[in-house]
Amino acid sequence: MKTAILLLGHGSRAAGANDALYAIAALVKAETVAAIVEVAFLPPQAPAVQEGIDTCVAQGATRILLYPYFLYAGAHVLQDLPEQIAKARKRHPGLELILGEPLGVHPKLAEIVRERIDASLQAAGWAL
Repeated sequence: MKTAILLLGHGSRAAGANDALYAIAALVKAETVAAIVEVAFLPPQAPAVQEGIDTCVAQGATRILLYPYFLYAGAHVLQDLPEQIAKARKRHPGLELILGEPLGVHPKLAEIVRERIDASLQAAGWAL
């Protein structure tokens, strides 16, 4: 069985905004044994979720972990992405698809936020 990781982002029309998810995908690919790590976005941004799934399948994936690169389980994670998975299951019978948990609350995220706050305060010349 060949497993793919499909990182899912909201997507943006702003030039270069989607590049961040591609950078995260490259970091994930460097640290995982998964042969396939791809990126997709919610419609109307491209590549859309179905395109991302097709790209994974074209590379031989027989199962795909769709990982929502979202902070919490809002409407996209709870409704939109399960609808996309149901659609893909009809298009690719036998393909195993699971939806991962969003980032949520995690001590490492708090650490990153604190580091960013410290950097912002330092750049402004402020001290706490």
